[in-house]
Amino acid sequence: MARRKGGLFGGLDPLALIQQLQAQLDQVQKEIAQTEVEGSAGGGAVRVVMRGDHKVVRIHIEPELLAEGDTEMLQDLLITAFNNAVAEVKRITEEKMGPIQKSLGSLGLPF
Repeated sequence: MARRKGGLFGGLDPLALIQQLQAQLDQVQKEIAQTEVEGSAGGGAVRVVMRGDHKVVRIHIEPELLAEGDTEMLQDLLITAFNNAVAEVKRITEEKMGPIQKSLGSLGLPF
């Protein structure tokens, strides 16, 4: 990274620093988008597999659950499984984005 004397960026070339952070951000976003997570409900009777970009990959419903014919229970389990998958995507996103956000915060940018 190119160095400059003093200033807001602690002697670092701001353009090079921003470009480096942008490249890191792009890489992490790609990793997150390709990551698959699973949300489940009913002891695993309903499972939703979702990618980090919130695209649903698979839904599994145990056949016994369908045979019971309890539509409301199935709807509740699906909602819970979807919400669990979304929460896991959020957790992974925060975990992977944390270091980049910390880097941005340490720059002392005025925004």
